[in-house]
Order: sequence, then C-alpha cells, then structure tokens
Amino acid sequence: MNAQMRRAAMAASATAMAVLLAACGSAKQSGGSGGGDSASKKAKGDDITVGLLLPENKTARYESLDRPLITKRISDLTNGKGKVVYENAQQDATTQTQQMQTLITRKVDVIILDSVDSKSIASSVQKAKDAGIPVVAYDRLADGPIDAYTSFDNTEVGRVQANALVKKLGPKAKSGKIVMVNGSVTDPNAKMFKDGALPILQKATTIAKKYDTPDWDPNNANSEMAAAIQAVGKNNIVGVYSANDDMAGAIIQAMKTAGMDPKKIPVTGQDSTLTGVQRILAGTQFMSIFKSYPQEASIAGQMAVDLAQGKSVDSVAPDKSNSNTTKNIPTKIVPVVALTKDNIKDTVVKDNYYKLSDICTANYKAACKAAGLM
Repeated sequence: MNAQMRRAAMAASATAMAVLLAACGSAKQSGGSGGGDSASKKAKGDDITVGLLLPENKTARYESLDRPLITKRISDLTNGKGKVVYENAQQDATTQTQQMQTLITRKVDVIILDSVDSKSIASSVQKAKDAGIPVVAYDRLADGPIDAYTSFDNTEVGRVQANALVKKLGPKAKSGKIVMVNGSVTDPNAKMFKDGALPILQKATTIAKKYDTPDWDPNNANSEMAAAIQAVGKNNIVGVYSANDDMAGAIIQAMKTAGMDPKKIPVTGQDSTLTGVQRILAGTQFMSIFKSYPQEASIAGQMAVDLAQGKSVDSVAPDKSNSNTTKNIPTKIVPVVALTKDNIKDTVVKDNYYKLSDICTANYKAACKAAGLM
C-alpha cells in the first residue's frame, strides 16, 4: 500500500470512528435500548400524560373523591396541560392487567395505580418499569418495582376502629358478642385493617363470627350479617366491626330486617362516605374513619408529575416502605381520625368533602340541628 492509499484508509477509519462515537452518544441520550432514563424524562415539561387506574366503583370514594381530586391536582401542577387517562377495573384483576398493558402501549409518562390484586399486578408493574414508565402505588401498595407510594396508616385505621367500638360498648364488651366483617383478601389494606383491629377486639370481647368479604361488596356483607344473626342470635350481638361505610350500610339493613335496632348496637365504618356521615348523624352507624383524600390525592399527583418530569420525589415522600418484592419505596403516609357525630364539622365539612347542604337534606335536618351543624 503506498502513502496516498494509507492516508485515505486512515481518513476513512477516522470518519467511521467519529460516526460510531456519535451514534453511541445519541443512544445514551435517548436511553439506548431501554425504555428511557432520567435524562429523557427531564426534557418533559407540563405536557405529560398520566394513567390513572382505580380498582372499583362500589365504594363511593373512588368516583366521587379520588378521581376528580387527582385529575385536578395534575391539571394544577401542569398549568392545565397534563392529561389524565382514566380507567376503573370494577374489582376485576384481569381487567386491570389489560388496562395497564394499554397504558404501556400508549406510552404514557407515568401511572398512578390503586391495585385490585396487589400480587397479580406485579408483572404489569415490571413491564411498565421495563418500558421506562414510573408507577405510583396509590392507597394500596402493589408488588413489583413501584417508584413511589402514598396511603394512610392502615394498621392504625383498624386500631382506631376497634378502640372506638370497645369504648362505646363499655361493660357490654365482656358480656356480649360481636360480629367482625373485614374487607377483601385481595386488598393488602384489608389485611392491615384487620391486623390493627383483631388483637384489640380479641382481648376485649368475644368475636362470634368473622368474615373476609369478597370484593368489599355490600351485598356480600349483607348476606354475611344475616347469616351471623341467624347463627349467633339477634339478642346476643352487642356490636359490629365493619371495615368500611358501604358494608356498614348493608350490615345495618340486615339488622333492621332481623328486627334489631342499630341505634342500640354500634357499627363501625371507614371512608366517611356521605351516606355514612348521614347514618352517624341519625345514630344508626356509630363511627367512621376520616381520611383526608384531598391530601392523599395531592401527594399522589405531585409524585406522578415529578416522576414524569424526571424529578426526585424525596421532598414529597420522606419515608420508606417495603412490599413483598421491593424495598425502600419512597413513601408518604397520611394520618387518620375517628369520625363521630361530635367532629363532623371539623373533618368532612372543614376539608370540603361535602357541603352542609349535601349532608343536611330534608331527612337529616333535625339530626343536623341536634349536632349543631345548622
């Protein structure tokens, strides 16, 4: 090879190397063969798409509170440019898996997930991770590589419910029997509620019947309570632990059908639903758990926007949680409060859950006046 040919070959080699280096640099900037990295996320401004998956609509809170609150928070944080793609699984784990896949295919920027089944959804969470889509676990901690999590102190919820019931029962706690109606076994929160309540109830009273209610379905809770009344005897039941308000309403209906007076038999609840608050005012339901869904939704919205834009969530999620598969998940836990007739004004009204006009309808005006709400 002569000198001229050697110079030409060296020049061609240098050019090829430059092209290769440029290609490598471009691959790094775009996240290579993976689903994207923080560099690409940081380029995202307010024009983001958030997938929002809620588990069911039999519990009133999801459609009336969680969905609109989260949607508004994302809009506020993105100057109205952020879009929310919403789906409700209607308590079907397979449906939610399909919904997750649809969001992944659409290449949304982040997913807020309230899982139907925390274990079966894990593979979908992994697929989202592989596609470079962060997942925020909302209200229920799902398995899989979750990026952030917000909920309430769910074990404390059970403790507050149980302590309130035992205190209300007084001496009857030792002499009588109670029925315990828990939530769905596919919901990890239901287990935590039960774990908080069960030791307190077992120590203070006799649990004559105990149920884990499929899908949190009020119809199932009604049937369970009817069966308990028949087995235990209506005159032997002094109280009912119900894990949430919608089931409490069905339980109270079963009690009425059996000729029992719910004003004399305290029933617990959770979620501070509108009908639950009205029953508390009327005296047919003893208490509920007030959970600041506006605060929880605000945190979830902030987590989602931060993750979509490639920002750290450390400032909004200072704590850590562990799931069955993932350790040290950035977490924010929201406190809970026992809701009774005495603090309705300082909880659901003050936090703008409901207007007084929503609560104090014609059938409840007298109860509202008696409670000092009007």
